[in-house]
Amino acid sequence: MSAKIKVINRSKHPLPNYETIASAGMDLRANLEGPIVLQSLERAIVPTGIFMELPIGFEAQVRPRSGLAAKKGITVLNAPGTIDADYRGEVGVILVNISKEEFVVQDGERIAQMVIAKHERAEWMESQTLTETERGSGGFGSTGTQ
Repeated sequence: MSAKIKVINRSKHPLPNYETIASAGMDLRANLEGPIVLQSLERAIVPTGIFMELPIGFEAQVRPRSGLAAKKGITVLNAPGTIDADYRGEVGVILVNISKEEFVVQDGERIAQMVIAKHERAEWMESQTLTETERGSGGFGSTGTQ
């Protein structure tokens, strides 16, 4: 099953696409007039030239590319970044350089991946008690380290 998404491509590059039949995400490319230099610990919003209209009940999640993160120390600062169904602006990627070396973002470079996800809206039901579980209130590593 696939979601039908209206898109405007104002970039110089092809639309994001799935690289394999089992891919969850589509690569987003930088759409730049000139390179962006990210020094160590610097961040920048990198434009993609992509505008879209997601159906209500869907979001787009912008996530790091594992290769850039592992090899270059480049990641998405607010990972995963969420694009809501009512947003109509350009998709931008907040990249941050957490390495010790400068990184140059080039036009057309694959900088992040985007996952389209269905979501539910929550309805709060106020209560004085919660159902007991084995875990209880344990968190932040309370279930073990291995």
